[in-house]
Amino acid sequence: MLLSRHQVPARRERDPDRLERSAYLLLCRIDTEGPMSIGQLAEAFGLDTSTVNRQTAALLRCGLAERVADPDGGMARKLCITVEGARRLAEDREVNQSCLARVVGDWSPEEVRELENVLVRLNRSAEALEGRFWPRTEEDAPRAACRPPLPRESLTPAPQAPATPAP
Repeated sequence: MLLSRHQVPARRERDPDRLERSAYLLLCRIDTEGPMSIGQLAEAFGLDTSTVNRQTAALLRCGLAERVADPDGGMARKLCITVEGARRLAEDREVNQSCLARVVGDWSPEEVRELENVLVRLNRSAEALEGRFWPRTEEDAPRAACRPPLPRESLTPAPQAPATPAP
C-alpha cells in the first residue's frame, strides 16, 4: 500500500491520462469478472452504492465503461468495460508492472519469488478476514497461492526464520 500510495500521485502528475485509483480498481474488477451491476460492485468492494454510483458515473463519462443489459437476463443494467477502458487499463497495468520491475531490478529471482509469495499470502489473509475474495484470472488459476486459504492454513503460523543478531 505504501508503494502504491507514493507511486500513483507521482505518476498522475507526470501523465494526467493515467487512471484514477478508483477507476483502475473498478475496471480491474469488471475486466476480471465481466459485466457487473453497481450493487455487485458495491458489495465486492464493501462500499456504499452511492459511492460506487459516483465512481462508475465518472467511468461512463470518460467512455471507459458502458451500461449493458444483464447477460444473464436479470433486470439490472450492468457495467461493461469498453475497448477504450480495456486499452487504458492495459497501459496502466504495464506502467505499474514496469515500476515494480525497476524497484526489484537488483533482487535475485529467489527474493522476487519470496516477495510475491508473502504479498499473495497478505492479500489472501486480508480477503479472508473481510470474506471478500478477489477474483483471479485463468492465468493465475494454476498457482495454489492465489486460491483462498484452507481453514487449516489460516490457523497455522508461518515458520519464522531465526533472528540474526545485528553486527
